[in-house]
Formats: sequence, structure tokens, C-alpha cells
Amino acid sequence: MSSLERRTGIALWRQIADDIRAAIGNGAYEDTGKLPTEAALATQFGVNRHTVRAALAALARDGMIDTTQGRGSFVVARKRLSYPIGPRTRFSAGLEGQVARTRSRGLESRIEPASAPVAEALHLAPDAPVLRLDMLGEADGTPLSRATHWFEATRFAHLPDHYRAFGSITRALAACGVEDYVRLFTDITAAPASAADRQDLDLEPGAVVLLTLSVNGEVGGGPVQYSRSRFAADRVTLSVRMPGEI
Repeated sequence: MSSLERRTGIALWRQIADDIRAAIGNGAYEDTGKLPTEAALATQFGVNRHTVRAALAALARDGMIDTTQGRGSFVVARKRLSYPIGPRTRFSAGLEGQVARTRSRGLESRIEPASAPVAEALHLAPDAPVLRLDMLGEADGTPLSRATHWFEATRFAHLPDHYRAFGSITRALAACGVEDYVRLFTDITAAPASAADRQDLDLEPGAVVLLTLSVNGEVGGGPVQYSRSRFAADRVTLSVRMPGEI
């Protein structure tokens, strides 16, 4: 039975591409790596082969499949990076040994009133001033994550300057007096990539991002950092590590 919705304003070929993308992510074609034929897909979705061909072309442009006349369409094998979520989650350290080079770069910083979730996470009064820092994380030149971090504004007023000097949040926090910090909690969900996500992470329409909400706390103290991060789901696996796990 077709899963297509014909009165949503979303083109049928896009819906088909999204369904196939999701199937690839769920390992539907892992045995052979080969997608069904155009004719079989047309029957499956109840559309003509031209519509299927447009969907496959979109997936090929995104690098998810490779189509060769006479052979069919095959899933392009992609190596996903494993990003550990644990008591001491650090971007560069978490990808060590998997890539040759990591880079985190600040996109924007500003002072703004704390929203209700930010104020609650950082134990601040509603609308208290907080420092917002937007960052992009890259591995070997490929964008992996787009993160927004919030800090109490007075104590961490010079954090952007320290970050520009050191290129590291950990070292910037140390310069602000936070010698060590740990992850207090992380919530993980998933969602379709927004227009901003697609632009920042170089994703195609229909892509999925993994969303994390997290709080880091100073060892022996209170919370210091609240973060919302978006990871490209087809590039990263989030691996939750329990305390004491090897």
C-alpha cells in the first residue's frame, strides 16, 4: 500500500525520495545494497516511472545512491562517525581516531534574555542575561553538527574572546575559571532538517537531523552550559556511554 499523501502540497517524487531515504537509514537494503527496479518502485508507490526516476535522481544528487544503466540503483556505502555521549563529552576528543582533523568554529555570539528552558537549566531568574554562542562542528571539512550554547552572561562575558584565542570551548571555560565539567544530562530526539539546518550542514531537502538538549555542570558546582545541537543523521551515530563503560 502506498504511503504517499496526494493533497499535502509536497511533490510525489519528493515523498518517494524521503521514503527511500528513510528505508536506507533503517537498513532495508543492507543485504544486497540494491534498490528495487523503477518498475517495482512505481508499483509500490502507485505512480509512473517518470516520478520514480525523479526521486532516484534526487537521491543520486545527494550521494545516497548510484544509478548505472543496465545495473540499477545501489546504496552508496557511507561511514558514519560515532559520537560518544558520556560524562565528559568533548567534540574533538569524541571523534579522535576516526577522522584526521576536527574543527569547531564560532558563528555568532550575543547577549540575550534567558528563555524559560535556558533559565531553568542554568538555575537563573527568568529573562536573566545569558551569553549565546552558535557554533559549527566539522570533521575533515564536512559539517557534522550545528550547536547553540548558553552561559550565564556575567561570569562568562569573556568566553567568546577566549574561544577565539584557543579554538576550544573546554579551554575557554578553563580561562573563565571552570577547571572541569561533566555532562549532567542529554535528551536525544530526531526531526526533519529545517531550512537553516540544511544550509548550515549542507543537507538535501528531506534529510533528518538528530537533536540533543544537554546541560554541562562544573565539577563540585552548578550548571554552566545549556546546549541545543543538531547532528546530520546520515553522518553521525550518537553513542550513549554509561559511567564506567569502556
